[in-house]
Amino acid sequence: MNKRVSLKDVAQHVGVSIALVSYVLNGQEKEKGVSPEMTVKIRKAIAKLNYQPNLVAKGLKSGKSHTIGLIVADISNPFFSAIARVIEDEATKHGYVLIIGSCDENAAKSRHIEDVFLNRQVDALIMTPAIGSQRQIKDILKRKTPVVLIDRYFDNLKVDSVRVENYQAALAGVLHLINNGRRRIAMVTYRTELLHFRDRREGYKAALAQNDIPFNPGWIVEGSYEKLDHDIATGLGQLLRTAGIDAIFFANNTLAVAGLKVLNALGIKVPDQVAVVSFDESEAFDLFYSPVTYIRQPIEAIGKEAVRMAIDRIQGSTADSRMMTIPATFIVRESSGSK
Repeated sequence: MNKRVSLKDVAQHVGVSIALVSYVLNGQEKEKGVSPEMTVKIRKAIAKLNYQPNLVAKGLKSGKSHTIGLIVADISNPFFSAIARVIEDEATKHGYVLIIGSCDENAAKSRHIEDVFLNRQVDALIMTPAIGSQRQIKDILKRKTPVVLIDRYFDNLKVDSVRVENYQAALAGVLHLINNGRRRIAMVTYRTELLHFRDRREGYKAALAQNDIPFNPGWIVEGSYEKLDHDIATGLGQLLRTAGIDAIFFANNTLAVAGLKVLNALGIKVPDQVAVVSFDESEAFDLFYSPVTYIRQPIEAIGKEAVRMAIDRIQGSTADSRMMTIPATFIVRESSGSK
């Protein structure tokens, strides 16, 4: 068995002290006055000798594991898989390893993943919280483990969070449909207490109110996470057959894909008969005969800001909890065309 390369081996190879190598490994070369030439030399030696730091020993010594845990709602959703990649890349740049779990919108499963991550002594948690997980988050904060929420938030919980401006984005999407001559606009959303979906619903209602279009609760179709396709097929199908709907605003990409299946099954032409706007994008939109207009969330900005907030807390920031909202981008394509 080959002997594990140590910090001492790297230092002897370059002909410098162990401390100097340590400064470079920890990104402290400028702070400690290591010259750029020596920094390059040490990094080349690290690569040549294939030095791998002993993170367990390092963690025991420093009290830090240099690991961040990420819990997403559903890793199969393109939004969450994309943001996980951004967070992983950003964490790596700062010397952290990312471990990922998917809670499938289940608070009990989220609790289990949190316990596993905390037992592995992660330095911080970044998460999209499930319904009913407020108590869990409070418990984590009591343990002094930093937490950053992404995509979602709770009104009564003081915790760092990063999310898109849901209300304004939804308002813009529905106003676009109205400006294109649509007046009988349905919304497809989840049957949920999550506040970001509430904000999107309020944006929908505000757009109607601004144009003197009466809000009709019967034009809101709600689906459950467990029986999504069935709920959307039943609720949206009935609405399309009976209410003369001429546009649909989908509250996220998964709902949009389920809804487009219903439109196809009923032979309804988009946008000739019914215009469509979706919150979030999906690769499936490119396969639909009428490319779908959608609200693009700033995935890269959300991921980078979440990592920055987490590292600030890891490094000892005691500032008040921060709630950052980032504007979305509206991508107009064929599905929302005017009459």
